[in-house]
Order: sequence, then C-alpha cells, then structure tokens
Amino acid sequence: MTSANDRVVVTGLGATTPLGGDVATTWEGLLAGRSGVSSLDTDWAGDLPVRIAATVAVDPATKIKPVQARRLDRCQQVALVASREAWADAGNPDIDPERLAVALGSGFGGVLTLLGQEDVRRVGGHKRVSPLAVPMLMPNGPAAVVGLDVGARAGVHTTVSACASGAESGALGLDLIRSGRADMVLVAGAEACVHPLVICGFSQMRAVSTRNDEPERASRPFDKGRDGFVIGEGAGAYVIEREKHARARGAHIYAVLAGAGVTSDAHDMVQPHPEGAGAARAIGKALEAADLTASDISHVNAHATSTPTGDATEAHAIRTAIGEHAVVTAPKGSFGHLLGAAGTVEAIATILAIHHGVVPPTINLNDMDERVKLDVATKPREMQLKAAINDSFGFGGHNVALAFTAV
Repeated sequence: MTSANDRVVVTGLGATTPLGGDVATTWEGLLAGRSGVSSLDTDWAGDLPVRIAATVAVDPATKIKPVQARRLDRCQQVALVASREAWADAGNPDIDPERLAVALGSGFGGVLTLLGQEDVRRVGGHKRVSPLAVPMLMPNGPAAVVGLDVGARAGVHTTVSACASGAESGALGLDLIRSGRADMVLVAGAEACVHPLVICGFSQMRAVSTRNDEPERASRPFDKGRDGFVIGEGAGAYVIEREKHARARGAHIYAVLAGAGVTSDAHDMVQPHPEGAGAARAIGKALEAADLTASDISHVNAHATSTPTGDATEAHAIRTAIGEHAVVTAPKGSFGHLLGAAGTVEAIATILAIHHGVVPPTINLNDMDERVKLDVATKPREMQLKAAINDSFGFGGHNVALAFTAV
C-alpha cells in the first residue's frame, strides 16, 4: 500500500500532435471531436496503397531555433517541443540535477535520418553523409536531447517496446522515483516516421486503413467498419515527482500516477493473445500497485488502434480485468496512431479527463462491434473521475497499463 507521503504526482504537461501544437489545442480538439488525419500532400505518396496519415498540426522546426532544428531528427524535434512545454508547465523546477531523470519512449527513433542519409550516401557517396547522422538516428537520441535540455543527471533512459514505448516510459519513471533513484522524472514519448517504407511495411501487413478517400473517417476504433489504424506522428511529455516535493515548491498538481502494470504475451510477434490475457494481467497489476479495485475505475482510455482483431481483444481484456461499468474512450479516432508516442499523449488525455471531470469522445464510431460490449463515449461525458486506466500495447506482445487517480 502506498501512503499519501509516497504518492507520485503529475505537475506538468506538454504535447505536439495532429490536433495541435500544444496540450491546450490537442485537448480542445479531442473534446470537439476533430480529426487530425488528412491526405498526404507529398510527391512520394502518389502511388502508395495508403496515402493518408496524421501528421503534426504545427511543424516542430518552427518552434526550435533554426540552427538547433537542423541538427535534430524530426523525432528529436517533437520530443523537445513537448518536453519543453511540460517543463515550463511544471514551473521550470529548480531541482538538483542529480535527482532529475528522463524516461522517453520511441518505437522507431531517428528512422527518417537513417533512411534519408542512406539515400544521400547512395547518390552522392560516403563523403556526403552528415557527421551528425549517428547522433540524429540513434534510438536514444530523443531522450538524450531532452536530457541535455533539462540537465538531467539521475539517468536518461529510452524505452523501446513498439506502440507501448511511451506508456512504458511512464512505468519506468514511476519506478525511478519509488526506488529512490530520482525525485522528479520527465516522462515522454516521441515518434516521427511518416515515410513510404514504413507506410508500405504496415500496408503489407494489412495493419493500416486504406480509406484514402475519407481520411478524417479512416480511424474507427470499435466500429464494425474499421480496417486498420492510421499512422501518426507527434510527442507527449509529463513531469512526475514526489508529492511532498511538489507541494513544497507550490506546484500545480493535475493527478496522481498511482500504479503501473507491465506484462508480455509470449504469444506472437504481431498478434495479441486471442483472449487478451496479457493485457488483462497488465491492468490487474496496475490496480494492485495503485491499491485500487476494479470497481474504483470509472474510466478507461483504450489503446484501440482501429484494427479488426486488436480492438475486440482489448475490449475482452477490459471486461475481464475491470468489468463493463467504466466509460471508455479511444482517442486514436481523432489523432491516429502515434506509435511510440501514443502512450504518453493518451496518458495526458487520461490525466486531463480526471482533472477536468470529462471523458473525451470516440469519433467515427457509428456501428459498434457487438464483441466490444463496453460503454464507449461518443460524446463528451462529464463525470467525476476517482481513478482511470490508460492501456497501451505493442508488437512483440508488450502490454502496459497506467493507473491515474484524482488528487
């Protein structure tokens, strides 16, 4: 059991997403039921089987000094933009850098630099390759950039667990504080891999939607007509710290990160366990760590990517671990699948739902899959939320559930 003095609280939020360049516009877009999915307006998309994506609403390079932006991969740029907003929202804390850590998740890291620089080498030869290529493409690059920016010396960590990466960074951040290694952690998730190779790879797997003529309606969590997810990009970040530390400095507290559950399926590389057993265990572990029961959970922010198998399996896992009473939302209908960043952006949505007492809607849900059997909000639902669960799952059988509670 965790005493009040041991609680870990959220004191700063930051995001850049297909709905907006900051938390406020992203949250506003979610509540309004807007879609951030659009047609790809690039030459290379013309002959692809999938020509839609959810790109960020605000170019991250416009929010960073030009000299620095040129030295960063796009994934590093979005990570820096979101983290700076979260850090400023937390009050630019004056903290001993030896007690500050960073935990940042990304599924692909600097893949745009990797692929782009290989094109440069192939066309122009090895002398044309940038001397910055390696720092820009390495998977830990986004975390390193953020750690350098805030001066973190208690550890800069990169979680790589496909689409559960951002959520696992939250679980790691919680562990870092509770183990005594840090008093504050900047948790983040970042992804920027809208590229023809990535799109074609997902397309060949039949994992992505082919609704090229209806981009805003393509991401359809829990709907009978769903045909795959929409690839997106962006970043989310939030600051967590010991409650005692937060109150001593007069910080604004949004919610409590009360527990986390991390499991693995050991079933298949890309298919979830058919009964969602690993996902249900992750939710159960998060409840146990947070000293909560299933009846305490009034809201679930679902991973629900809009794939035929994944959504139904997750619904079964939620019913198994929690029941059918919680109000569920699936924000990927609005901003697509942000892959490694999904877990942090959706954690922010969960935090704000608790903080403001309103569950954002799931858009494009017109004909509920009868296998779902959950109370899915299709309009904003005002309600007092004591506790909520945020689910994230990834290829490889990764399952992460985060439990947040009201202050």
